[in-house]
Amino acid sequence: MQHKMDHNTLGELSKWYVVHAKPRCEKKFSEYCVAHSIAVDLPLREETKIYQRRKVTVQKPVFPGYVFVNYSPVEKGAVLKSNMVVRILPVENQDQLIRELAQVQQALSIDPTLDACAAFQAGRRVLIRKGPFQGLEGQVQTIKGRTKVVLNVEMIGRALAVEVGIEFLEPV
Repeated sequence: MQHKMDHNTLGELSKWYVVHAKPRCEKKFSEYCVAHSIAVDLPLREETKIYQRRKVTVQKPVFPGYVFVNYSPVEKGAVLKSNMVVRILPVENQDQLIRELAQVQQALSIDPTLDACAAFQAGRRVLIRKGPFQGLEGQVQTIKGRTKVVLNVEMIGRALAVEVGIEFLEPV
């Protein structure tokens, strides 16, 4: 269950937090937040498996263990009452997290099968100028001989890697 980020309706006191959820509770916690009218962002990817000669597509969290939640101090009690929270990480740079999550959602809307990888520090910052991922910004890396642009989510040290031709990239 996903709830798109709507920054206009959120109160001034609401802030984004990274919630480290209990194992395999991310989707359940996200649904709990939606049921309690708490803004939540849980990037999901599609994974297709074959069970007894049947293809089954499931939605899995891109960043296992992490759910991004926007709540006010008054709503914190409801978040904790879910009994699915291991810990809550405060977000220093709200705008950066919002930008990074928007990029992850945009990339997943183009290719819902993308998977997370470790975030990279090294590498040239680039803007994707053409193609389906146009407008996304990240760091260029060569992974297994293929050019990828890594979209970091700094707060959790994870990233999403999208494959892009070098001709579509422009240094930032």
